[in-house]
Amino acid sequence: MSRAEQPSRRVVLAAAVATAVVSGTGPAAADTGAADSDPAPTLVDYHAWTTYADWCRGTAQGTRTVPGSRPGLAIGTALGSVDYTDPHTGRTASWEYATWTSPVHKLSVPATEAIASWNAHTPAGAWIQVELRGTYSDGTDTPWYVMGRWAAGDQDIKRTSVDNQKDGKSAVWTDTFAIGDATTGLRLTSYRLRLTLYRKPGTELTPTVWRLGAMGSDIPDRFTVPASTPGLAGELIVPRYSQEIHTGQYPEYDNGGEAWCSPTSSQMIIEYWGGRLTPEQLAWVDPSYADPQVDNAARFTYDYQYQGCGNWPFNAAYAATYQDLQGVVTRLGSLTDLETLIAAGVPAITSQSFLSSELTGAGYGTAGHLMTVIGFTADGDVIANDPFSPSDPAVRRVYNRREFENIWLRTKRYNASGKVTSGTGGVCYLYFPAHPTARQRTALAAVGVR
Repeated sequence: MSRAEQPSRRVVLAAAVATAVVSGTGPAAADTGAADSDPAPTLVDYHAWTTYADWCRGTAQGTRTVPGSRPGLAIGTALGSVDYTDPHTGRTASWEYATWTSPVHKLSVPATEAIASWNAHTPAGAWIQVELRGTYSDGTDTPWYVMGRWAAGDQDIKRTSVDNQKDGKSAVWTDTFAIGDATTGLRLTSYRLRLTLYRKPGTELTPTVWRLGAMGSDIPDRFTVPASTPGLAGELIVPRYSQEIHTGQYPEYDNGGEAWCSPTSSQMIIEYWGGRLTPEQLAWVDPSYADPQVDNAARFTYDYQYQGCGNWPFNAAYAATYQDLQGVVTRLGSLTDLETLIAAGVPAITSQSFLSSELTGAGYGTAGHLMTVIGFTADGDVIANDPFSPSDPAVRRVYNRREFENIWLRTKRYNASGKVTSGTGGVCYLYFPAHPTARQRTALAAVGVR
């Protein structure tokens, strides 16, 4: 269904949660379903560099700022060349490179977690690396953490996260920077992002990066969240795609469609915004397979280190390879936030985990699953395109508002064995036009995305 909780990622975070519960900082008995008393508010700071002025404020070493309706960064004069040995192919190649380092962003929310995301064009023969370095609340700095090595294609390098990055205070788990022990009060108070652009030596090729940002958050530990009051009733017409009809296809990409909830959800929203692939782009897919664009999304979101298609920033970056689309990873605070987006015509992809008994009508339980929220009923219940469905027509589901809100926003839960594990705390992907309407800009700004 999803690889969102394998050991290289959030199982380690879940272990920290379990330790907190055993030590008495969380409930020792099964959750009653009532909201925790006096819950702390959801705290999120998403910041991005996107404008010509933004790019000019950073420190450029070999990069140039590209003007126009969608300003970005490209290689100007390369600093030199460097050898890179791809850990997934063993091949060593030389690459010219240039770098750009953002100004320091002071977090309005001292954070326990941070997730970077980016939008870029990488022609064949080019790729990028994104790194994060932060300052802790004790005044010390993190190392430069690699948050992703990425290319739109998979012929030059294999896009990859980087494991085993830690300094004793924090670590990176696939796509997420996390404080090792949040109960100590240690937080990330600011960060910089460093972007390295690579190209084949002796060419004029260049990646172009249009958006670079990160979401920092300090979500309170809780098994249940406050209930929101229903507002909007309405539904967006979003294509419906089932991951299940792809079971067994291309097992080299996370064992086939059974685990393709993230790229399947991404493809639904990409096509909602008009993104389409040409027959030539889909020619590699077996012509007997239905919905070949889902197979394509799985291949080109696949993280060769994580060995899955559920890397959150890689999905957002994939969406932005479609013309005039942007993609970000952030956290939202309630279903009211989703209602604000839906009212402006912006669907969202949410990440959640739950037992089968916790989401009426789902018919399954999951350690991590992505689905697309497309609207709300008159009673406030959630209308979702759930890719874990037996067919495309069966994808549209209606889920109980209170149940859905809780499984999506909580940070702690009990798994099928009764052990405490983690929840995603409101993580979502937002894909939207490169040039949003005024109404869309207002809705995005209301949830912290500019």
